[in-house]
Amino acid sequence: MTTTCLRSRIKRFGRCQQGATAVEYGLIASLIVVALLSALNSFSDANDATYNAIEEAIVTD
Repeated sequence: MTTTCLRSRIKRFGRCQQGATAVEYGLIASLIVVALLSALNSFSDANDATYNAIEEAIVTD
């Protein structure tokens, strides 16, 4: 392999954006998952409180 060939391969590798795009999409997807889990956790806590209040109302009557 000649030096010129090696230099051209290194330049081509530096211009390649496919890997960076995949990483960016992965980061966006992970942020969406974190937001969904946070929202579901918050909803779960509120839902649990509601069912506990209903249970207490039924049991005490």
